[in-house]
Amino acid sequence: MLVVKKFGGTSVADKERIFNVARRCIEEYQKGNDVVVVLSAMGKYTDELITMAKDINELPPKREMDMLFTIGEQMSVALMAMAMNKLGVPAISLNAFQVAMHSTSVYGNARLKRIDTERIRHELEQRKIVIVTGFQGINKYDDYTTLGRGGSDTTAVALAAALHADACEIYTDVDGVYTADPRKVKTARKLDAVTYDEMLELATLGAGVLHNRSVELAKKYGVQLVVRSSLNTSEGTIVKEGAKMEKMLVSGVAGDIDTARVAVVGLKDEPGVAFKLFNALAKHNINVDMILQSIGRKGTKDISFTTSDENADEAAKIINENFNNFESVEVDKKVAKVSIVGAGMQTNAGVAAKMFEALYDANINIRMISTSEIRVTVLIDEANTERAMNAIHDKFDLGNK
Repeated sequence: MLVVKKFGGTSVADKERIFNVARRCIEEYQKGNDVVVVLSAMGKYTDELITMAKDINELPPKREMDMLFTIGEQMSVALMAMAMNKLGVPAISLNAFQVAMHSTSVYGNARLKRIDTERIRHELEQRKIVIVTGFQGINKYDDYTTLGRGGSDTTAVALAAALHADACEIYTDVDGVYTADPRKVKTARKLDAVTYDEMLELATLGAGVLHNRSVELAKKYGVQLVVRSSLNTSEGTIVKEGAKMEKMLVSGVAGDIDTARVAVVGLKDEPGVAFKLFNALAKHNINVDMILQSIGRKGTKDISFTTSDENADEAAKIINENFNNFESVEVDKKVAKVSIVGAGMQTNAGVAAKMFEALYDANINIRMISTSEIRVTVLIDEANTERAMNAIHDKFDLGNK
Protein backbone atom coordinates (compact mmCIF):
# COMPACT_ATOMS: atom_id res chain seq x y z
CA MET A 1 0.00 0.00 0.00
CA LEU A 2 1.27 3.48 -0.94
CA VAL A 3 0.21 6.42 1.20
CA VAL A 4 0.81 10.14 0.50
CA LYS A 5 0.71 12.34 3.61
CA LYS A 6 0.80 16.13 3.46
CA PHE A 7 1.57 18.30 6.49
CA GLY A 8 1.02 22.08 6.63
CA GLY A 9 3.28 24.74 8.08
CA THR A 10 1.84 24.69 11.62
CA SER A 11 2.36 20.91 11.75
CA VAL A 12 6.15 21.37 11.31
CA ALA A 13 6.51 24.75 13.05
CA ASP A 14 9.18 23.67 15.57
CA LYS A 15 11.41 20.78 16.67
CA GLU A 16 8.71 19.10 18.79
CA ARG A 17 6.17 19.15 15.95
CA ILE A 18 8.71 17.94 13.39
CA PHE A 19 9.40 14.88 15.55
CA ASN A 20 5.64 14.40 16.09
CA VAL A 21 5.11 14.27 12.30
CA ALA A 22 8.15 12.02 11.86
CA ARG A 23 6.72 9.49 14.35
CA ARG A 24 3.29 9.51 12.67
CA CYS A 25 4.86 8.79 9.30
CA ILE A 26 7.08 6.08 10.79
CA GLU A 27 3.98 4.37 12.26
CA GLU A 28 2.60 4.08 8.71
CA TYR A 29 5.98 2.87 7.41
CA GLN A 30 6.19 0.18 10.11
CA LYS A 31 2.88 -1.27 8.91
CA GLY A 32 4.81 -2.24 5.78
CA ASN A 33 3.43 0.59 3.63
CA ASP A 34 5.32 2.85 1.25
CA VAL A 35 5.15 6.44 2.51
CA VAL A 36 5.56 9.70 0.57
CA VAL A 37 5.43 12.86 2.68
CA VAL A 38 4.77 16.37 1.32
CA LEU A 39 5.65 19.35 3.51
CA SER A 40 4.97 23.09 3.58
CA ALA A 41 7.41 25.65 4.95
CA MET A 42 7.74 25.79 8.74
CA GLY A 43 5.14 27.90 10.55
CA LYS A 44 5.03 31.46 9.25
CA TYR A 45 8.37 31.21 7.44
CA THR A 46 6.89 32.13 4.05
CA ASP A 47 5.53 35.36 5.57
CA GLU A 48 9.03 36.11 6.93
CA LEU A 49 10.48 35.65 3.43
CA ILE A 50 7.89 38.08 2.01
CA THR A 51 8.85 40.67 4.65
CA MET A 52 12.56 40.22 3.81
CA ALA A 53 11.92 40.60 0.09
CA LYS A 54 9.81 43.75 0.47
CA ASP A 55 12.44 45.28 2.73
CA ILE A 56 14.81 45.04 -0.25
CA ASN A 57 12.33 45.82 -3.05
CA GLU A 58 8.68 46.89 -2.57
CA LEU A 59 7.78 45.33 -5.96
CA PRO A 60 10.07 42.31 -6.25
CA PRO A 61 10.09 40.37 -9.57
CA LYS A 62 7.83 37.31 -9.36
CA ARG A 63 10.57 35.03 -10.66
CA GLU A 64 12.89 36.05 -7.83
CA MET A 65 10.10 35.64 -5.28
CA ASP A 66 9.65 32.03 -6.41
CA MET A 67 13.39 31.47 -6.13
CA LEU A 68 13.23 32.82 -2.58
CA PHE A 69 10.07 30.96 -1.52
CA THR A 70 11.47 27.53 -2.34
CA ILE A 71 13.94 27.88 0.55
CA GLY A 72 11.09 27.33 3.04
CA GLU A 73 10.02 23.89 1.83
CA GLN A 74 13.60 22.73 1.28
CA MET A 75 14.34 23.55 4.91
CA SER A 76 11.28 21.57 6.08
CA VAL A 77 11.99 18.42 4.10
CA ALA A 78 15.70 18.32 4.98
CA LEU A 79 14.99 18.72 8.71
CA MET A 80 12.25 16.05 8.52
CA ALA A 81 14.62 13.58 6.84
CA MET A 82 17.15 14.28 9.59
CA ALA A 83 14.49 13.65 12.27
CA MET A 84 13.46 10.32 10.72
CA ASN A 85 17.08 9.21 10.40
CA LYS A 86 17.58 10.14 14.08
CA LEU A 87 14.62 7.88 14.91
CA GLY A 88 16.30 5.02 13.02
CA VAL A 89 14.26 5.03 9.81
CA PRO A 90 15.84 5.67 6.38
CA ALA A 91 14.40 8.79 4.73
CA ILE A 92 15.37 11.08 1.87
CA SER A 93 14.30 14.63 0.99
CA LEU A 94 13.71 15.66 -2.63
CA ASN A 95 12.95 19.06 -4.15
CA ALA A 96 11.05 19.89 -7.36
CA PHE A 97 14.18 19.48 -9.50
CA GLN A 98 15.12 16.12 -8.07
CA VAL A 99 11.66 14.59 -8.53
CA ALA A 100 11.11 16.38 -11.19
CA MET A 101 7.81 18.29 -10.99
CA HIS A 102 7.16 20.03 -14.31
CA SER A 103 4.94 23.11 -14.25
CA THR A 104 3.72 25.97 -16.38
CA SER A 105 5.78 29.18 -16.36
CA VAL A 106 3.45 31.53 -14.46
CA TYR A 107 5.62 32.63 -11.54
CA GLY A 108 3.72 32.75 -8.27
CA ASN A 109 0.74 30.75 -9.57
CA ALA A 110 2.03 27.92 -11.74
CA ARG A 111 0.12 24.73 -12.52
CA LEU A 112 1.66 21.27 -12.48
CA LYS A 113 1.84 19.63 -15.91
CA ARG A 114 3.42 16.27 -15.15
CA ILE A 115 5.53 14.54 -12.52
CA ASP A 116 8.42 12.19 -13.20
CA THR A 117 7.98 9.33 -10.74
CA GLU A 118 11.17 7.29 -11.42
CA ARG A 119 13.27 8.85 -8.64
CA ILE A 120 10.53 8.51 -6.03
CA ARG A 121 9.83 4.89 -7.00
CA HIS A 122 13.55 4.09 -6.86
CA GLU A 123 13.83 5.49 -3.32
CA LEU A 124 10.67 3.66 -2.20
CA GLU A 125 12.14 0.40 -3.51
CA GLN A 126 15.09 1.04 -1.18
CA ARG A 127 12.49 1.11 1.66
CA LYS A 128 13.00 4.78 2.38
CA ILE A 129 10.36 7.30 3.38
CA VAL A 130 10.41 9.92 0.61
CA ILE A 131 9.87 13.53 1.71
CA VAL A 132 9.00 15.96 -1.11
CA THR A 133 8.85 19.75 -1.12
CA GLY A 134 5.30 21.01 -1.53
CA PHE A 135 4.26 24.20 -3.34
CA GLN A 136 7.00 24.18 -5.99
CA GLY A 137 7.67 23.08 -9.55
CA ILE A 138 10.13 23.70 -12.37
CA ASN A 139 9.26 25.29 -15.72
CA LYS A 140 10.63 24.86 -19.24
CA TYR A 141 13.37 27.40 -18.49
CA ASP A 142 14.58 25.28 -15.54
CA ASP A 143 13.41 27.98 -13.16
CA TYR A 144 11.65 27.30 -9.88
CA THR A 145 7.95 28.15 -9.83
CA THR A 146 5.45 28.14 -6.99
CA LEU A 147 1.86 26.95 -7.11
CA GLY A 148 0.18 29.73 -5.13
CA ARG A 149 -0.65 29.86 -1.43
CA GLY A 150 -1.77 26.42 -0.21
CA GLY A 151 -0.06 24.78 -3.19
CA SER A 152 1.39 21.94 -1.08
CA ASP A 153 -2.10 20.36 -1.07
CA THR A 154 -1.96 20.34 -4.86
CA THR A 155 1.53 18.78 -4.79
CA ALA A 156 0.24 15.97 -2.55
CA VAL A 157 -2.81 15.20 -4.71
CA ALA A 158 -0.75 15.35 -7.92
CA LEU A 159 1.78 12.91 -6.45
CA ALA A 160 -1.02 10.61 -5.26
CA ALA A 161 -2.48 10.61 -8.79
CA ALA A 162 0.89 10.11 -10.53
CA LEU A 163 1.95 7.31 -8.16
CA HIS A 164 -1.54 5.70 -8.10
CA ALA A 165 -1.45 5.95 -4.30
CA ASP A 166 -3.95 4.03 -2.19
CA ALA A 167 -4.58 6.99 0.11
CA CYS A 168 -3.97 10.74 0.23
CA GLU A 169 -4.12 12.29 3.68
CA ILE A 170 -3.99 16.06 4.25
CA TYR A 171 -2.95 16.97 7.80
CA THR A 172 -3.59 20.45 9.12
CA ASP A 173 -4.10 22.31 12.41
CA VAL A 174 -7.84 21.58 12.42
CA ASP A 175 -9.27 18.07 12.58
CA GLY A 176 -11.32 18.15 9.40
CA VAL A 177 -13.67 20.26 7.30
CA TYR A 178 -16.16 22.27 9.35
CA THR A 179 -19.50 23.88 8.56
CA ALA A 180 -17.61 27.19 9.04
CA ASP A 181 -14.22 28.34 10.31
CA PRO A 182 -14.38 27.26 14.00
CA ARG A 183 -12.18 30.22 14.94
CA LYS A 184 -14.88 32.59 13.69
CA VAL A 185 -18.07 30.60 14.28
CA LYS A 186 -18.08 28.91 17.69
CA THR A 187 -20.98 26.60 16.83
CA ALA A 188 -19.25 25.19 13.71
CA ARG A 189 -19.42 21.40 13.43
CA LYS A 190 -17.03 18.96 11.79
CA LEU A 191 -18.38 17.17 8.72
CA ASP A 192 -17.80 13.42 8.35
CA ALA A 193 -17.81 13.67 4.56
CA VAL A 194 -18.15 16.30 1.84
CA THR A 195 -18.37 16.03 -1.95
CA TYR A 196 -15.61 17.17 -4.31
CA ASP A 197 -17.91 19.86 -5.70
CA GLU A 198 -18.84 21.24 -2.28
CA MET A 199 -15.21 21.18 -1.14
CA LEU A 200 -14.10 22.91 -4.33
CA GLU A 201 -16.59 25.73 -3.76
CA LEU A 202 -15.67 26.04 -0.07
CA ALA A 203 -11.93 26.07 -0.86
CA THR A 204 -12.36 28.67 -3.61
CA LEU A 205 -14.50 30.85 -1.36
CA GLY A 206 -12.05 31.15 1.50
CA ALA A 207 -12.57 28.04 3.68
CA GLY A 208 -8.77 27.68 3.80
CA VAL A 209 -8.67 23.97 4.70
CA LEU A 210 -7.71 22.79 1.21
CA HIS A 211 -6.22 24.49 -1.84
CA ASN A 212 -8.96 24.69 -4.50
CA ARG A 213 -6.72 23.30 -7.27
CA SER A 214 -5.94 20.25 -5.14
CA VAL A 215 -9.67 19.47 -5.02
CA GLU A 216 -9.96 19.95 -8.80
CA LEU A 217 -7.14 17.45 -9.30
CA ALA A 218 -8.58 14.98 -6.78
CA LYS A 219 -11.93 15.00 -8.58
CA LYS A 220 -10.32 14.69 -12.02
CA TYR A 221 -8.19 11.67 -11.05
CA GLY A 222 -10.52 10.10 -8.47
CA VAL A 223 -8.15 10.61 -5.55
CA GLN A 224 -10.08 10.22 -2.29
CA LEU A 225 -8.84 12.73 0.29
CA VAL A 226 -8.95 12.63 4.06
CA VAL A 227 -8.48 15.90 5.96
CA ARG A 228 -7.38 15.41 9.58
CA SER A 229 -5.39 17.01 12.38
CA SER A 230 -1.65 16.51 12.78
CA LEU A 231 -2.02 17.26 16.49
CA ASN A 232 -4.41 14.43 17.44
CA THR A 233 -5.57 11.06 16.10
CA SER A 234 -9.29 11.79 15.65
CA GLU A 235 -11.05 10.79 12.45
CA GLY A 236 -11.13 13.56 9.86
CA THR A 237 -13.37 14.48 6.94
CA ILE A 238 -13.47 12.39 3.76
CA VAL A 239 -13.65 14.30 0.46
CA LYS A 240 -15.05 12.05 -2.27
CA GLU A 241 -17.49 11.70 -5.14
CA GLY A 242 -20.98 12.50 -3.91
CA ALA A 243 -23.26 10.16 -5.87
CA LYS A 244 -24.13 7.99 -2.86
CA MET A 245 -23.88 10.67 -0.19
CA GLU A 246 -26.82 12.32 1.49
CA LYS A 247 -27.03 15.82 0.05
CA MET A 248 -27.26 18.36 2.87
CA LEU A 249 -29.21 21.49 2.07
CA VAL A 250 -26.22 23.62 3.12
CA SER A 251 -22.88 22.03 4.03
CA GLY A 252 -20.96 25.10 5.03
CA VAL A 253 -20.49 28.86 5.27
CA ALA A 254 -17.25 30.48 4.05
CA GLY A 255 -15.91 34.00 4.40
CA ASP A 256 -13.12 35.57 2.36
CA ILE A 257 -11.64 38.97 3.25
CA ASP A 258 -8.91 38.65 0.61
CA THR A 259 -11.12 40.28 -1.98
CA ALA A 260 -11.58 43.70 -3.56
CA ARG A 261 -14.27 45.28 -5.72
CA VAL A 262 -13.20 47.11 -8.86
CA ALA A 263 -15.85 49.33 -10.47
CA VAL A 264 -15.44 50.74 -13.97
CA VAL A 265 -17.84 53.68 -14.17
CA GLY A 266 -19.25 55.22 -17.35
CA LEU A 267 -18.11 52.68 -19.95
CA LYS A 268 -19.44 53.25 -23.45
CA ASP A 269 -22.59 51.10 -23.86
CA GLU A 270 -21.75 49.18 -27.04
CA PRO A 271 -21.07 45.57 -28.11
CA GLY A 272 -17.68 44.11 -27.22
CA VAL A 273 -16.88 46.38 -24.25
CA ALA A 274 -17.11 43.59 -21.65
CA PHE A 275 -15.02 41.29 -23.86
CA LYS A 276 -12.27 43.88 -24.30
CA LEU A 277 -12.24 44.64 -20.57
CA PHE A 278 -12.00 41.06 -19.31
CA ASN A 279 -9.74 39.95 -22.15
CA ALA A 280 -7.21 42.61 -21.13
CA LEU A 281 -7.32 41.36 -17.54
CA ALA A 282 -7.02 37.70 -18.60
CA LYS A 283 -3.88 38.46 -20.63
CA HIS A 284 -2.27 39.64 -17.36
CA ASN A 285 -3.47 36.54 -15.44
CA ILE A 286 -5.91 38.56 -13.33
CA ASN A 287 -8.58 36.18 -12.02
CA VAL A 288 -12.04 37.73 -11.77
CA ASP A 289 -14.88 36.33 -9.69
CA MET A 290 -18.22 38.13 -9.24
CA ILE A 291 -19.32 40.39 -12.12
CA LEU A 292 -22.14 42.93 -12.11
CA GLN A 293 -23.16 45.07 -15.10
CA SER A 294 -25.58 47.97 -14.60
CA ILE A 295 -28.45 48.85 -16.91
CA GLY A 296 -27.19 51.27 -19.56
CA ARG A 297 -28.05 54.94 -19.22
CA LYS A 298 -27.29 57.87 -21.54
CA GLY A 299 -25.10 55.65 -23.71
CA THR A 300 -22.93 54.40 -20.81
CA LYS A 301 -22.91 51.51 -18.31
CA ASP A 302 -20.94 50.48 -15.22
CA ILE A 303 -19.20 47.13 -14.74
CA SER A 304 -18.09 45.96 -11.28
CA PHE A 305 -16.11 42.81 -10.51
CA THR A 306 -14.21 41.24 -7.64
CA THR A 307 -10.63 40.04 -7.59
CA SER A 308 -8.04 39.35 -4.92
CA ASP A 309 -6.65 42.23 -2.84
CA GLU A 310 -3.20 41.87 -4.38
CA ASN A 311 -4.54 42.00 -7.96
CA ALA A 312 -6.92 44.95 -7.51
CA ASP A 313 -4.48 47.81 -8.07
CA GLU A 314 -2.89 46.04 -11.03
CA ALA A 315 -6.37 45.49 -12.54
CA ALA A 316 -7.13 49.23 -12.21
CA LYS A 317 -3.79 50.05 -13.83
CA ILE A 318 -4.46 47.70 -16.77
CA ILE A 319 -7.90 49.26 -17.32
CA ASN A 320 -6.49 52.79 -17.25
CA GLU A 321 -3.75 51.84 -19.73
CA ASN A 322 -6.02 49.98 -22.17
CA PHE A 323 -9.23 52.03 -22.17
CA ASN A 324 -10.18 55.68 -22.50
CA ASN A 325 -13.96 55.57 -23.03
CA PHE A 326 -14.98 55.60 -19.35
CA GLU A 327 -15.30 58.05 -16.47
CA SER A 328 -13.36 56.40 -13.62
CA VAL A 329 -12.06 53.22 -11.98
CA GLU A 330 -12.83 52.72 -8.29
CA VAL A 331 -11.09 50.14 -6.07
CA ASP A 332 -12.59 49.13 -2.71
CA LYS A 333 -10.56 46.70 -0.57
CA LYS A 334 -12.78 46.96 2.51
CA VAL A 335 -15.17 44.28 1.24
CA ALA A 336 -15.56 40.54 1.84
CA LYS A 337 -17.30 37.57 0.24
CA VAL A 338 -19.57 35.41 2.37
CA SER A 339 -20.94 32.23 0.81
CA ILE A 340 -23.12 29.22 1.52
CA VAL A 341 -22.38 25.91 -0.21
CA GLY A 342 -24.47 22.75 -0.43
CA ALA A 343 -25.31 20.06 -2.97
CA GLY A 344 -28.89 20.09 -1.69
CA MET A 345 -29.49 23.58 -3.11
CA GLN A 346 -30.04 22.10 -6.57
CA THR A 347 -33.37 20.58 -5.51
CA ASN A 348 -34.56 23.04 -2.85
CA ALA A 349 -36.12 26.43 -3.50
CA GLY A 350 -35.80 29.36 -1.13
CA VAL A 351 -32.24 28.79 0.09
CA ALA A 352 -30.96 32.14 -1.18
CA ALA A 353 -33.96 33.93 0.33
CA LYS A 354 -33.22 32.35 3.72
CA MET A 355 -29.61 33.54 3.52
CA PHE A 356 -30.71 37.08 2.59
CA GLU A 357 -33.20 37.03 5.48
CA ALA A 358 -30.37 36.18 7.90
CA LEU A 359 -28.39 39.18 6.64
CA TYR A 360 -31.46 41.44 6.80
CA ASP A 361 -32.11 40.37 10.41
CA ALA A 362 -28.48 41.23 11.22
CA ASN A 363 -28.83 44.60 9.43
CA ILE A 364 -26.07 43.75 6.93
CA ASN A 365 -26.25 45.32 3.47
CA ILE A 366 -25.58 43.21 0.35
CA ARG A 367 -23.51 44.90 -2.37
CA MET A 368 -23.26 42.14 -5.00
CA ILE A 369 -24.72 38.64 -5.44
CA SER A 370 -23.42 35.64 -7.37
CA THR A 371 -24.85 32.12 -7.56
CA SER A 372 -24.16 28.66 -8.96
CA GLU A 373 -26.07 25.37 -8.66
CA ILE A 374 -24.56 24.67 -5.25
CA ARG A 375 -23.45 28.12 -4.03
CA VAL A 376 -24.73 31.58 -3.16
CA THR A 377 -22.13 34.33 -2.60
CA VAL A 378 -22.71 37.89 -1.43
CA LEU A 379 -20.33 40.83 -1.25
CA ILE A 380 -20.57 42.82 1.98
CA ASP A 381 -18.51 45.29 4.00
CA GLU A 382 -15.44 43.56 5.44
CA ALA A 383 -16.23 44.75 8.97
CA ASN A 384 -19.38 42.58 8.96
CA THR A 385 -17.74 39.31 7.85
CA GLU A 386 -17.79 37.31 11.09
CA ARG A 387 -21.21 38.65 12.10
CA ALA A 388 -22.62 37.61 8.71
CA MET A 389 -21.06 34.13 8.92
CA ASN A 390 -22.54 33.56 12.38
CA ALA A 391 -25.97 34.89 11.39
CA ILE A 392 -26.16 32.62 8.34
CA HIS A 393 -24.75 29.60 10.22
CA ASP A 394 -27.42 30.04 12.93
CA LYS A 395 -30.21 30.60 10.38
CA PHE A 396 -29.52 27.25 8.72
CA ASP A 397 -28.92 25.59 12.13
CA LEU A 398 -25.62 24.13 10.86
CA GLY A 399 -24.33 23.53 14.40
CA ASN A 400 -26.78 20.60 14.79
CA LYS A 401 -26.79 17.41 12.76
